[in-house]
Amino acid sequence: MGDRNLLHYIWILLKGMAMGAADVVPGVSGGTIAFISGIYEELINSINAIGPGLLKTLRKDGLASCWKAINGNFLLSLFLGIGISVVSLSKGISWLLENEPVLLWAFFFGLVLASIFYVGKAISQWKAVVLFTMILGAVLAYLVVSLPVSEQNESLPYLFLSGALAVCAMILPGISGAFILVLLGSYKTVLDAVHERDLQILGIVALGAVFGLLSFSKLLKWMFSKFKDATLALLTGFIIGSLPKIWPWKQVLETRQINDKIIPIREANVTPWGYEGEPQLYWALALAALGFCLIFILEHFASKKHS
Repeated sequence: MGDRNLLHYIWILLKGMAMGAADVVPGVSGGTIAFISGIYEELINSINAIGPGLLKTLRKDGLASCWKAINGNFLLSLFLGIGISVVSLSKGISWLLENEPVLLWAFFFGLVLASIFYVGKAISQWKAVVLFTMILGAVLAYLVVSLPVSEQNESLPYLFLSGALAVCAMILPGISGAFILVLLGSYKTVLDAVHERDLQILGIVALGAVFGLLSFSKLLKWMFSKFKDATLALLTGFIIGSLPKIWPWKQVLETRQINDKIIPIREANVTPWGYEGEPQLYWALALAALGFCLIFILEHFASKKHS
């Protein structure tokens, strides 16, 4: 991790903002942004340091040592950035999803497509088991994104569970935490709670997220330490399997009315020429190319900053 100054933490905050922007979109993973910006393993290790052992460190060495043990400055900067994006961009993202879905999905499709190459090239040895793990990850992710949407459920225990499951997906490249909320029927409830500053709902979802994050990070750290190439292959597969979900041109096959909104619950991917609305092909291709190039720009800066 090395010594960091204020500029390093501002850079980490900006990475958190990029993660938060991605996490608001159902189909794009903040974990993908964390990976391509060079902070994924540090994030997992820092979260994993939070546990019962901290109480012993707190009693023995004090608060400063406890904060250092969990890499507190890093986590604070990153999650502050995520929070800023979620609060400030949720309305804008909602508007784009409703009014300019083709252009929004095209940008993220290019971004996620490029991230396959980025994550995949981190694999040091392509053995048969590694290739099989990647294929397994792709199949699992495809099955997840193909699941039908559940009925909306606003009970607090269900929202706690939704937060726990969504945050597990959120830190996995390729699987969107927001999309898990959509599948569970909790996405609109949570997004409305953000808009309306409903502290009860947000608090319950946050508690679930903390529980899921602390539990799942231990598994991920163990996987990286014991089976790094296979884990990277699995994550690459997750990204590949998620691509059909974020294909820009879709035909709605089935909808459901939730409160005053019509929510698509089953869609089919179509070609731009088979799209019922305006395909916006040239703008979509330009934005997809921008998203694709942005990954390699982020990689260039991440390799220089090492932060």
